[in-house]
Amino acid sequence: MFHGLSAFPLTPLKDGKFDERAFTHLLTPLVDAGVDSLGILGSTGSYAYLTLTERAHITRCAVSHANGIPVMVSIGALRLDDILRLAEEAQAAGAASVLMAPVSYQRLTHDEVYRLYDTVTHQLSVPLCVYDNPATTGFEFSDELMFAVAALPHVGSVKFGHVPENVAQLRARLPDTVSMGISGDWRAASALRAGFDVWYSVLAGLFPHTALALARSKEEGQSERLEPLWALFRRYGSLRVIAAAAEMMGKVATPALPFPLQAIHGEPREELSAILAKLELA
Repeated sequence: MFHGLSAFPLTPLKDGKFDERAFTHLLTPLVDAGVDSLGILGSTGSYAYLTLTERAHITRCAVSHANGIPVMVSIGALRLDDILRLAEEAQAAGAASVLMAPVSYQRLTHDEVYRLYDTVTHQLSVPLCVYDNPATTGFEFSDELMFAVAALPHVGSVKFGHVPENVAQLRARLPDTVSMGISGDWRAASALRAGFDVWYSVLAGLFPHTALALARSKEEGQSERLEPLWALFRRYGSLRVIAAAAEMMGKVATPALPFPLQAIHGEPREELSAILAKLELA
């Protein structure tokens, strides 16, 4: 489950409602390309803007169209009872694993985060990926907290938002059953060369063949070729950029993101159009 390339597609909306037809059309190329797993309702999937009922429906839809490819579903939410309900529904739908970041309106303490993961993991029957995403949650795991959480039952992977300097030391202290994953697509090549096991990829959610080529080669040159796109990701956020790309390609309706989020528009969108034409992504 937690190896290779995990593709994170958009959850497209149409008139503010889940667009199931567009979603399944986004999934088909990922399945056909042979990505190693699908990351559903992650940050790219706008999970925080959707109702529990919508999330359960989207999960069932993803599993039914995955053609046997493992599906990981985000269960992050503000309330514990919502997290546990989402976990139960994901497991019942056939999800192979779940993903959780420490989401909170009030910034959490290390003790609170540990108690959250301790409570949730003891209720799971599938593996969980721990998501360290301080840019979104406002909370950053210390190494010691990460080791403690990784030792909890059912933890199968850690999704880092950076490439630590001491990768070998971190791996040595993580349980053998816990893989190391990277997000932030521009970091993928260096992370995979450093020994990371899995790339949790926004790019792969729309351009699976390009992402697979980079994941398999691990070559910095291939990543450098994509630097104009990475620069837009860093400047505007990968969600807004990849949504604009999907809109321009006719893959999703415009607007595809939940209000008030917007895909990039104006001059940045024109810049993206030129970049996509030049890169000829697949």
